[in-house]
Amino acid sequence: MGCLLFLLLWALLQAWGSAEVPQRLFPLRYLQISSFANSNWTRTDVLAWLGELQTHSWSNDSDTIRSLKPWSQGTFSDQQWEALQRVFRVYRSSFTRDVKEFAKMLRLSYPMELQVSAGCEVHPGNASPNFFHVAFQGSDILSFQGTSWEPAQEAPLWVNLVIQVLNQDKGTRETVQWLLNDTCPQFVSGLLESGKSELEKQGQPVFLTPCTPLPGSKRAFPFQGSHPFEHSKKRKQEQQGTQRGDILPNADETWYLRATLEVAAGEAAGLSCRVKHSSLEGQDIVLYWGGSHTSVGLIALAVLACLLFLLALIVGFTFRFKRQTSYQGIL
Repeated sequence: MGCLLFLLLWALLQAWGSAEVPQRLFPLRYLQISSFANSNWTRTDVLAWLGELQTHSWSNDSDTIRSLKPWSQGTFSDQQWEALQRVFRVYRSSFTRDVKEFAKMLRLSYPMELQVSAGCEVHPGNASPNFFHVAFQGSDILSFQGTSWEPAQEAPLWVNLVIQVLNQDKGTRETVQWLLNDTCPQFVSGLLESGKSELEKQGQPVFLTPCTPLPGSKRAFPFQGSHPFEHSKKRKQEQQGTQRGDILPNADETWYLRATLEVAAGEAAGLSCRVKHSSLEGQDIVLYWGGSHTSVGLIALAVLACLLFLLALIVGFTFRFKRQTSYQGIL
């Protein structure tokens, strides 16, 4: 009975505390990859994500941004959405042209690959932090800060010349400011309103096969979940050699990533996976190989079992009381 009271008290405290959990944020991320094989062949592809949900895609062969959700247009009207797409079409052609001109001016060698990560998130109140970062060959080179372009730490010296030219283009700077400070927060607010029902389904990750050994001379520990995770750790030391697969979709519109780590037989003691994800609200999950981890589901099952046991006791006591009363009545 003491176990039952303790578990019921724990469940009440969890429910009480859950009302004070901070509101989850869903940043909008614009991810662009532009490949330049030479001065004549280029390709640019774009993905957009709201939190962990992919909402848009834009292939190199299309002039239209593809909506991946029924609510991907947010609260924008058809006219507003078309006007925004025109801005992005001009941006894509200008980006390709400018990169070729900089490559010629700075004598950069092909092939080249540039990545752009931009977006914003809406906080309670008027705060709407935003970002715009550009990487070259996998390393950050510059970003847009406030009203101008600035070099990244340890950026090549030639980036300073690029920034000097970009900052002289007042029209482009004002357009970027408008997109980051005005359009992006307005668009995100509309997405949060239109996609509220689906976004509310984005709960904590579900881990399907945490840290279980595979057969073989070496032990390989696969880890599979509905969201990305941090590298495996052993005795608080990060292990090298973790192999990650692609991020793939589940049938319920979540995503999973599978990774494996091979260790020699006999060295598995103390090995664990530390999982970090925004949906966990700062509470990391540590999963030990072989499945020895605490599960909220198991705790809930224990509470249910205790409740069923208590119910059985009450029913049994009531039945015995009725039988005794019946016997006394007959006597």
